[in-house]
Amino acid sequence: MSGGEVAGILVAVFWAILVSFLAVALARLAQTLRATTRLVADVTDQAVPLLADASAAVRSAQTQIDRVDAIATDVQEVTSNASALSTTVASTFGGPLVKVAAFGYGVRRALAGRKDDVSAGDSRRTVIVGRTVSRREKRKPRGKRD
Repeated sequence: MSGGEVAGILVAVFWAILVSFLAVALARLAQTLRATTRLVADVTDQAVPLLADASAAVRSAQTQIDRVDAIATDVQEVTSNASALSTTVASTFGGPLVKVAAFGYGVRRALAGRKDDVSAGDSRRTVIVGRTVSRREKRKPRGKRD
């Protein structure tokens, strides 16, 4: 055998090994592609119902938001009506009630003044910023306290 024949045999053996490695790699690539195709098909089969459910949930949420918006509008209207009613009641009954209370206070003061026939002037006192002063005393300026 010559050197060229030995080199040819070696090249043929390496070529056969290379082709077998490429065949194994292509077989594994084909298996991976089949598994990927199955996975995509399964995801598609499961995603379509999930998207339909999500769409239904969004529609339901929108309906609920519309209802809450209507309720909030009604509550705002009721609040403004209650405020107007409160203002009306206060203006209608507030003034007369203050007058009745003032009249009652005046009557009580008048009756209390009649009962106290002892020196009424001494019992009347006025509170000025934390101290009691009888009405007979003159107020001293703030800077000239004793």
